Amino acid sequence: MSNIPETGRTPRVQIRLVVIQVLVFSLLLTLGGRLWYLQVRNGQEYTDEAKNNHVQQVIQPAVRGSILDTRGVPLADNETRLVVSVSRTELMKMQDNGKAALTNLADVLDMKPQDVISKVRLCDAKTPQPCWNGSPYQPIPVTDEATTQQALQIRERAEDFPGITAEPTAVRRYPAPGLANTAQVLGYLSPVTDDEITKAHDTESPYLRSDQVGRSGLERTYDKQLRGKAGVTRYEVDNLGRVIGEAKSDQAEPGANVVTSMDARVQAVAEYELNEAMKAARKELDRNTNENYKADSGAVVVMEAKTGRVVAMASQPTYDPNSWVGGISAKDYTRLTGKNSNFPLLNRAIQGQAAPGSIFKVISSTAAVNAGYPFNGNYPCPSSYNVGSQVFKNFESKGYGSITIGKALEVSCDTVYYGLAHKEWQKDGGTKPKKNSNDWFYKTAHQFGLGKETGIDLPNEVTGRVPDRQWKQKFWEANKAGWCKQGKKGGTYVQQLAYEGCLEGNLMRAGDSVNYSIGQGDTLVTPIQMATIYSAISNGGTLYNPTVGKAVISPDGKRVEEIAPKSHGKLPMNKKTRDEIDEALAGVATRGSAAWRFGGWPQDKIPMHAKTGTAEVYGKQTTSWFASYTKDYTIVMTIAQGGTGSGASGPAVRKIYEAMYGLNAKGDQNLTKALMPTPRTALPTIQPDGSIDAPKVRPYEPEKELPADEQVLAGPPAAPGRRD
Repeated sequence: MSNIPETGRTPRVQIRLVVIQVLVFSLLLTLGGRLWYLQVRNGQEYTDEAKNNHVQQVIQPAVRGSILDTRGVPLADNETRLVVSVSRTELMKMQDNGKAALTNLADVLDMKPQDVISKVRLCDAKTPQPCWNGSPYQPIPVTDEATTQQALQIRERAEDFPGITAEPTAVRRYPAPGLANTAQVLGYLSPVTDDEITKAHDTESPYLRSDQVGRSGLERTYDKQLRGKAGVTRYEVDNLGRVIGEAKSDQAEPGANVVTSMDARVQAVAEYELNEAMKAARKELDRNTNENYKADSGAVVVMEAKTGRVVAMASQPTYDPNSWVGGISAKDYTRLTGKNSNFPLLNRAIQGQAAPGSIFKVISSTAAVNAGYPFNGNYPCPSSYNVGSQVFKNFESKGYGSITIGKALEVSCDTVYYGLAHKEWQKDGGTKPKKNSNDWFYKTAHQFGLGKETGIDLPNEVTGRVPDRQWKQKFWEANKAGWCKQGKKGGTYVQQLAYEGCLEGNLMRAGDSVNYSIGQGDTLVTPIQMATIYSAISNGGTLYNPTVGKAVISPDGKRVEEIAPKSHGKLPMNKKTRDEIDEALAGVATRGSAAWRFGGWPQDKIPMHAKTGTAEVYGKQTTSWFASYTKDYTIVMTIAQGGTGSGASGPAVRKIYEAMYGLNAKGDQNLTKALMPTPRTALPTIQPDGSIDAPKVRPYEPEKELPADEQVLAGPPAAPGRRD
């Protein structure tokens, strides 16, 4: 026995027991809390994850809806093709990252191995096209043009092609009915990205990794309606991957069809005539540079005057939207986006900005009337107008004596507008503006809708520019430092401009206002803006939001959601002024600057109204503009570096009207040949099975030119040099 008294060791033992008990209790409490957290607090989350570990999803892509013209002709639809796809997930499991399998695939598809490898690599900031910008977990299409024999080889030799499939798949198609390409209006598709999937996760229209997404044009605007909903079948599998049952199945829902106000036949005419006008312009000599016109880009808009619906919209240069289907090649990508491409992806009807030249004068005329100058008053039209030491010449240095504003519109007299704008500039205080200056010429342009978007249902529309005092101040603040650094008094022309800009670039000088009054200087407009304005003059003053979409129709044709025209304002003119401008524009086509292009036109049956424009651009050749309307339609065409308005664009605009109204070159009408003499209101019928009884579209065949001795001229032939 120990000699230590029992009372001496009991407290220490008790303390140790208490400590041990506390530790054990703490551990039990911690474990219990953790168990509660896992099983109660987050139990459902982990249960769902555990289930997902044993559920495999099979995606059935939804068939994308068609984009139809106003008669039901498909502008974009789908066709079944043999698509060869590669799973990057499977490739990454291989020791060589799938290089051998991709080399075998290239051999079967008659492609270069590097081309196949490039298509399945992931895009990043340093990786050039072609590359895959979609989800890395989604099968990546290599080609959508595989033959049946190639597909059979891949299937029969599955051991040589791990992770590679060849399946019949619905693929987007842009059929170009009647050679109506319609590329920039339709847009194109590309795979959804991980960022887009994350951002759309909580929305009403989430993406699946297999989705294709509209990137421009109507494909982008109406992507949600067109995309439909993919089908998902979920299978329960065991830990060996064997299917043990079907958990849940959601049927695929095809996308809706978008009916547009476009007419494929008119679209084909517009594209053809724009291209022909540009080719013809390149044969003409620019007497200012002694070189042929470059005519390097252009656009045309055909619009219903009373609704703002777009009937046709063409842009040059153009491209084939089918080049994006199945993944774009490096060659095609460079051709569409490279430095020497001239950017055919741009829709120049809504994204091309240029000085408008004399087609702007309908705005200046309205501004003058609103400022108190009678439309039928008399105003001097000398051959030139002096502002200090600057001399602003009239078009072709021709004077017309004392004329009305209406006559100034008709013959496109610049000096009338110079004088009116100069007087208003002086009234507003000149370079030291009054606190509440009227700025009629600038305010009226804003009221016409310039300097902002028209609201067309196409993405990435640009605003143009109204260079008023506020714009000049902001522009000066943004560029002052650079101007002051570059500027030099008495230096080169560019250095002298920079020097003057540094000192007083924020001031609205007399020359600025004078130049602005005829659509020159820093003013920028788009063809769709001017088409909207001229349509408003035609319809009595309502500015409509241009629309391409006409209705969204369910796949079975039972649900129809019509897209009604919407207005964003009224022209700032009364009925009297509207009628006076309307009469003056009719005079342009019969007696004025466009008359020589409209000889023999049946003015009594189909009154034509027009305005020509030739805008000067520093460092480039002149921009051709032609704005026109009848009671039914408005057509605006522009050609960059194309020459004069009536010379380059006028004939093409007339031919578009002739095709629409069924007219020949002499002005005789044949309604059986008319494409659409009046706007179409009815919607195409879609059957319950999704089929559409669409009429066929024949390629446009332009009427041959009349011999010179049979041509009817309403005015003198084109004068040498520039012609507005």
